[in-house]
Amino acid sequence: MTRSQAGAFALVVTIGVLWGLNWPAVKFILGSIPPWTFRALAFTLGAVLLAIIAHRGGESLRIEAGERVPLVIASLLTVFGFNVFTAFGQLLTETSKAAIIAFTMPMWAALLAVMFLGEKFGLNRLASLLLGMAGLATLLAGDARHFIDHPAGFLFMLAAAVSWAAGTVLLKARHWIMAPLARSAWLVGASAIPAWAGALLFEQPWSLNFPDGAVLAVFAFHVIGPVALCYAAWVSLVSRLPASTAAIGTLLIPVVGVLSSSLLLGDVLTLDKIVALGLILSSVALTFIHPARSQK
Repeated sequence: MTRSQAGAFALVVTIGVLWGLNWPAVKFILGSIPPWTFRALAFTLGAVLLAIIAHRGGESLRIEAGERVPLVIASLLTVFGFNVFTAFGQLLTETSKAAIIAFTMPMWAALLAVMFLGEKFGLNRLASLLLGMAGLATLLAGDARHFIDHPAGFLFMLAAAVSWAAGTVLLKARHWIMAPLARSAWLVGASAIPAWAGALLFEQPWSLNFPDGAVLAVFAFHVIGPVALCYAAWVSLVSRLPASTAAIGTLLIPVVGVLSSSLLLGDVLTLDKIVALGLILSSVALTFIHPARSQK
């Protein structure tokens, strides 16, 4: 494995662990802070943190005129759309199930990348995608009746998956002048504006009770890890790899999400979940064993 490949693998592991742990963390936070206010606060603080890191790293936060509209659209899809849809989706379904549906994202990203970026599937990438989607199908198969009877949570999570996939393809479609950390700061920060609009319109955040220490500690983890570090890592990962390959790598996230939901929230870890996790891990491993072939 080359240094570049090792760096990409390290980013995938970082994203997989932190975004995976974020699923039970968000479920816990939503018990005390409503979704619009939660996302508005997290986006604002995450953007400030990313802007400070970018500035200290010597990156300019200035946006070139030609990048403003694409950056806002990418923000609304990758950050705002995904996070708001998942917040409401988690209120309507179990955390492990929400994570499963959200990570049909690689399938949508792969299809959109073929349609709009001209990416082609090598055998390695195709096999990796099929293994990952087989793992997700295994997780879904045991509870299809629930999704039919209660579609709202499913539709929110499906919208989140498509939103993130479209944003990922847009990020990959452009050659960005703005450096990765500064770009991440603006991606997160631009999403704070509609989130605050939703919070002020629907939730009156000034009237909410102040969260207790445990909620604040988990919220701090959410802002520093999943919002700031992971979006910075994700922007870097997308710039290094084809969009569909980067998307396949994120299949590690539901592995961590399902396991942590079982440990922290009491979700039952059944045999079909164990089989599915094995398939997903195989998918992620296959993506990086012969990465050169996956880009043919």
